[in-house]
Amino acid sequence: MADDKLILNVDDDWKRQAQEEKRKLAEQEQKAKAVAPPAAGAAGGAAPAGEAEDGGAHTPFAGLVQTLLTQGLIYLGGMAGRGGRPTLNLDAARSAVDMLGALDEKTHGNLSVDEQQMLDTALYEVRNRFVSVASQMIGP
Repeated sequence: MADDKLILNVDDDWKRQAQEEKRKLAEQEQKAKAVAPPAAGAAGGAAPAGEAEDGGAHTPFAGLVQTLLTQGLIYLGGMAGRGGRPTLNLDAARSAVDMLGALDEKTHGNLSVDEQQMLDTALYEVRNRFVSVASQMIGP
């Protein structure tokens, strides 16, 4: 057994899910633009994804989603941890992705539009990053 060779199995289901989520998010954005009232305020646009105009991004749910997303990105080497150096730990990253997925499944139909959009965006970002990093480790 060669200890120096890492074998990584990337679940093709993740790729399909990420593509489906990307399609759904694009449809949601188009629908939102079609039904959106005229732009209000000096910024001339809607609040960023996951942020309600009344500051709803500071809810415990938003904090949970942001924490899991941050953990996933840290373990994928996308952000420096406390030591100041990027960390690559695919098992820990997959755990954060799985927790976000479980959160999505368990809260399905019980979230506001903003909360669901925030969760969808977080899942899309961390799953795509996971696939990208895992694919680079495997090589062509």
